[in-house]
Amino acid sequence: MGHRKQVRLAGSVLGRSRHVCAFFHSKEEEYRVLLPYIKEGFEEGDRAVHIIDRHRREDHLRRLQDASIDTAGAEAEERLVVRHWEDTYLQDGYFDQHRQISLFERELLEGKKKGYPLTRFVAGTDWALLDRPGVHDLIEYECRINTMFSKYDDPVCCTYDVSRFSASVIMDALRVHAAVIIGGILQENPFYVPPDEFLRELREREGTNGAGVS
Repeated sequence: MGHRKQVRLAGSVLGRSRHVCAFFHSKEEEYRVLLPYIKEGFEEGDRAVHIIDRHRREDHLRRLQDASIDTAGAEAEERLVVRHWEDTYLQDGYFDQHRQISLFERELLEGKKKGYPLTRFVAGTDWALLDRPGVHDLIEYECRINTMFSKYDDPVCCTYDVSRFSASVIMDALRVHAAVIIGGILQENPFYVPPDEFLRELREREGTNGAGVS
């Protein structure tokens, strides 16, 4: 199996599953939990890919700088790659889950090609609240991405603003991540449902809803 590089997140060492779902109530809570993980990555020579709302770019970089991260140097070397909704999830104005999974894998393999031990991803989900074609596939995509990420050691933390998503989406998001951060603490998730099983459940739901979710 080879030695797996340790990654700490929310006060614990990540286990087998490195596709983590993090629920936050505020940006302050989010950065308090994520900054040590981001900082550890730079200290250990990993690469970072952060996917955020472009309106938050300045604030995001400022928070990293306040944590003594040399963002200008890291971006110049492409050790820090900050991407926006429009050039990832919502390319050409719509969401295509398969395109996005390929994009993640490309970024991950790019990091390996450049010789980085790991690429640490932080990916926001607020794009799914926008009125764009395909955004309702968020949970199906989160479920499918498990299969791709399970082949690698690179960690991905998907962040959810609890105040903005419906309870049913939060509940489903919980069920498709084997590791979850709630209240700033990382835990193995007892509610996790494996991808094949969850996709089957989604198909059944769509069958009973007729036209699907409105």
